Parts: sequence; structure tokens; C-alpha cells
Amino acid sequence: MVTFSFDSSFYDRGYDAVAGIDEAGRGPLAGPVVVAAVILPKGIIIQDLNDSKQLSPKKREKLFEIIKERASAYAIETVDNKTIDKINILQATFLAMSRAVLRLRVKPDFCLIDGNRKVPNLSINQETVVSGDAKSARIAAASILAKVIRDRMMADYAKQYPIYGFETHKGYGTKKHIEALEKYGPCPLHRLTFAPISDIVS
Repeated sequence: MVTFSFDSSFYDRGYDAVAGIDEAGRGPLAGPVVVAAVILPKGIIIQDLNDSKQLSPKKREKLFEIIKERASAYAIETVDNKTIDKINILQATFLAMSRAVLRLRVKPDFCLIDGNRKVPNLSINQETVVSGDAKSARIAAASILAKVIRDRMMADYAKQYPIYGFETHKGYGTKKHIEALEKYGPCPLHRLTFAPISDIVS
């Protein structure tokens, strides 16, 4: 479980509204990238908060509701696969991050970004945190919101395109997914610039 001391150090530096920002879905072969930005109240403790990848789906769903209820503000943004193909996944992630921050009903005075790349043109103080979803409570909260929303989206897409098994692998390049791609080709949700899809359609 993440500790809350990492985030508190930023309040000690004089910041009042610290936002955690994380994404879900940079690596899959299909579907959108989803970003969440979360501001939690100063001093809040949420039991069992952790990197979304370390939590069971049931625990993520439970924490999803708790985070939404207790957050000072949160925003979720998606960028679809067609835009990802057009501007690349890194720029699509930055776009979603910028939009999510702008949509927060409480304006943050500091942003903690999961990873090692700052968001370009973000007019708010920011700091990158490698493996931030395992260190920062606010980034962990954002990772849970983003992961739950994206998983729900992929489960819905599975009903439209059942031959690919999106409900199980969520668009990642599993053996079953690759076999379906080789047999049926890509559907409108696939990222055509991602290998091996780019090889299949070339």
C-alpha cells in the first residue's frame, strides 16, 4: 500500500491543491488511452490505496467509488485509437493529461505526473514520479480511476466485437488477441500504427 507521506511533503512546501495524474492503456493494441487527474483533501487517508495493477478488479471497483466520493476534485479524459494513430501514443497521453487537468473543478497548484516525462505546455508546477502509482497516494488514486474506466470501456467494446476477447485482455497483445487479429484482421478499435497490427495491414 502506498504511504501518504510522499504527498504530504508537497504540502510542507506550501502547495494547497496537489493533483495526481496517471494513465491506463498506453500499451494495448486496441482502445483508447484514459487519463485521470485527482486532487485529494490534505491529510486524507484511504485504506488499501495502491497501484491499480496490484489490486483485484473487485478492490479497484470499491476504491473507485471511495475516491470519487472523497476527492476534492477529479477528472477523466480519453483519447481514442484513431487519434493515437494520428499523433502517436505519447502525444495522445499528453493531450489527455492536459485536458484532465483543465477539467478539474478545483485548480491545482501542483501536479504529480506518473512516469518520467513532464506534460508540455502545462501552466502549472509539475513533477514526474517514476513508479508514482506505488509512491504517491494521489497518483495511485488517479491510476485506479483511469484503470476502472478503461476496463469498463473495453468490456463494453467486447460486446460489439466479441471475436477479439477484449473483456479478458483489455486490448493488450496476448496470444489469443494476436491469433484473432491474424484470423480476422483489425476492427475499428485497433491501433493500426502499433506492431504487429501495422505488419498485418501493410
